[in-house]
Amino acid sequence: MPGGEVVLSDVASEMVAIAAQRAAALGLDNVSTRVLDIEQIDEPDGAYDVVLCREGLMFAVDPARAAREIQRVLRPGGRAAVAVWGPRERNPWLAVILDAVSAQLGAPVPPPGVPGPFSLSDPERLAAILSGAGLTDVSVRELPVPLRAGSFEEWWNRTAALAGPLAKILQSLSPAAVEAIQARLRDTIRPYETAGGFELPGITLIAAGHRE
Repeated sequence: MPGGEVVLSDVASEMVAIAAQRAAALGLDNVSTRVLDIEQIDEPDGAYDVVLCREGLMFAVDPARAAREIQRVLRPGGRAAVAVWGPRERNPWLAVILDAVSAQLGAPVPPPGVPGPFSLSDPERLAAILSGAGLTDVSVRELPVPLRAGSFEEWWNRTAALAGPLAKILQSLSPAAVEAIQARLRDTIRPYETAGGFELPGITLIAAGHRE
């Protein structure tokens, strides 16, 4: 929209710095960046026409509080859209790595009580959280998002680096432990091999609503 402004935010300053660099490289002078916590958004009430949250709400310790914050910073009539990963079993592109790391460590990843990538994978719960925050006309739909990679190495490098906590765990392991995980995964993803590499299924949930 001419004259509009976009604010890119994340709770991690490193992610915000990357976003700022990319916006600057594209010459987007109507884009600014801020370090913001989704559970306590440091913005005034009614500050935004639209709030988009991509793969962030599921990592909130208190997603209901985060949803209330999203509703609060929307102007009356403003819209919100949230993307989270669907059920674990329908997202093997990531789930199989978590399973393999869990098997190697002998403990679940993420640990109990820690919100992970599939913590809001129930559509009914997701809708209830947004409705409970005061958003109206809430809808949730599925969107297929298969992950395609030309090789095992491409899939591994992309996925292992995607989630910060997972990347930190892998960095803490010995080379032998990482090799053991990779060996397990080569067998696990063989059913997803194609003529061009690999295609692993993925499902994301898109939830939307607006503030009256």
